[in-house]
Amino acid sequence: MRLSPSPLRGGSAEQSEAGVGVHIGGFRDQPPPGTLFASLSTCHPPRKGEGGQANCQSDPMTAVLTNLFDGVAYGMLLFVLGCGLAVTLGLMNFVNLAHGAFAMAGGYVCAVLVNRLGWPFFAGLPLAFISAAVIGAALERLLYRHLYSRSHLDQVLFSVGLVFMSVAAVDYIMGSQRVFINLPSVLEGQFDLFGVGIGRYRLMIIVICGLLTALLQLILARTRFGSRLRAAVDDPRAASGLGINVPQVFAFTFAFGCGLAGLGGALSAEVLGLDPYFPLKFMIYFLIVVTVGGSSSITGPFLASLLLGIADVAGKYYVPKMGPFVIYTVMIVILIWRPNGLFGRAAAR
Repeated sequence: MRLSPSPLRGGSAEQSEAGVGVHIGGFRDQPPPGTLFASLSTCHPPRKGEGGQANCQSDPMTAVLTNLFDGVAYGMLLFVLGCGLAVTLGLMNFVNLAHGAFAMAGGYVCAVLVNRLGWPFFAGLPLAFISAAVIGAALERLLYRHLYSRSHLDQVLFSVGLVFMSVAAVDYIMGSQRVFINLPSVLEGQFDLFGVGIGRYRLMIIVICGLLTALLQLILARTRFGSRLRAAVDDPRAASGLGINVPQVFAFTFAFGCGLAGLGGALSAEVLGLDPYFPLKFMIYFLIVVTVGGSSSITGPFLASLLLGIADVAGKYYVPKMGPFVIYTVMIVILIWRPNGLFGRAAAR
């Protein structure tokens, strides 16, 4: 089964094939290589039924607020894509560079359900989470669990090889065309709030990511499973002696992290588009979020995502020629200041 790209809102199919970015509700469908998101524009197309040119905001304060809102939305999207890696790397000490492959799997599942089978978009999101979690659980049981005690180099080599296998498989099954998910009309367009254009889809991403962050913090800090996971990570032998099923805890945690990746892939499909090279293109950004925030908590990657998203948007708006380098500059400065990340713990000697 091959999916054809859905018609771009505000642009033609020819523009998509030529690589010309088109704004979709404030996002851009095809970010150029080496950038996370497209540069922000405060020029919005005229509403339906209105003629004339696009509405360009000239008020400096309005531009600042628009940049801030879009930066938060970009950061939230970056977090929901990378928080699964924060779970597996930070809590399980496992370097899974194939994290983007599970995000791609969730995105394609949602795209097939919505575009081809006519499912509602909000019904496709939980199916994307479940499908990626099931795939992750199966691979964890068959392959990953044999590498928990191996060196990080072995884990990196294995997961990178898995990425290339997933790229080849998806290219063969789904084709190499870029795929977007058809959004319901309630999520299209934007509304004005105090002169600031608020994209509905961006607002939904912010809400979902905020709820997801609160849920993760609650699970890890307030539940029995969170305490068992911390004990299993800190000392597996002692945890086993206390009656904790360490392999089961790790399997569930790994599957949950893969499910989060699948949910992030489904949410980002309409913004970034899906193609077989999705895991390779965005691997570096998952690592930046975890590295800058620190891998010992969820709070660190969450705040790092917000900081990097706002910096990325502001850099592309105020210094367009240097915009793509802002996110890397922020990363370098933070890691020089705090080598273990914003909330990272120093390694025990």
